[in-house]
Amino acid sequence: RKMSTQFDKLEKCYEYCKTVTDFIPRVGLILGSGLGGYAKNMKVVKEISYDQIPGFPVSTVQGHDGKFLLGYIGKVPAMVMKGRVHFYEGYTPQEVVLPVRLMKRMGIEILFLTNASGGINRDFQVGDFMMITDHITTGIPSPLIGPNADELGTRFPDMSEVYSERMREIAIFCAKKLEIPIQEGVYVQFTGPNYETPAEIRMARSWGADAAGMSTACEAIAANHMKMKICGIS
Repeated sequence: RKMSTQFDKLEKCYEYCKTVTDFIPRVGLILGSGLGGYAKNMKVVKEISYDQIPGFPVSTVQGHDGKFLLGYIGKVPAMVMKGRVHFYEGYTPQEVVLPVRLMKRMGIEILFLTNASGGINRDFQVGDFMMITDHITTGIPSPLIGPNADELGTRFPDMSEVYSERMREIAIFCAKKLEIPIQEGVYVQFTGPNYETPAEIRMARSWGADAAGMSTACEAIAANHMKMKICGIS
């Protein structure tokens, strides 16, 4: 059977990565805007720049480095994306989620998604952490549009629990233990790069959104399609 072009592209990326490292990560982490410094907490075994990977999208935004870090966070083998690519950079949604798919091929089962977002919920303060409980992606095309890559997941994936309830419970328990205040809410992804108008924010609020951003939800769709456990924090 002919491999779908999406899967074919992914396999080329995966084959390249296997030639440069035999490290098998279990947890994936995407560092959002301003969070690149977190990588200092990691014992890095291997760095792979996006521009070394054949056919891989390259980050064009300041503050997004554009490389994978493979190594250990504590004792956990992890793959960290330092710098993500966005739909507003001119990439297709399929290209935007290629890194997430590659992480899964490399071995990750659990994905942590982070982002900097704009507050919609008036009860939130600037700088609050918001645990993503659900998302709205009406504003961007689904990364699953087009022929389905059956190798990755089913044609019509269930989206009733994109962000794992179990993961949320663990994160909230840890936040309490560490005395870190954490909100919970719904994240809405718009295309960007322009910020939303006041009318768009009112619309998002009426939809039940608590925070708005330009990333994350499309990656969560692709990760959920591939049966990963997902935790998202804005």
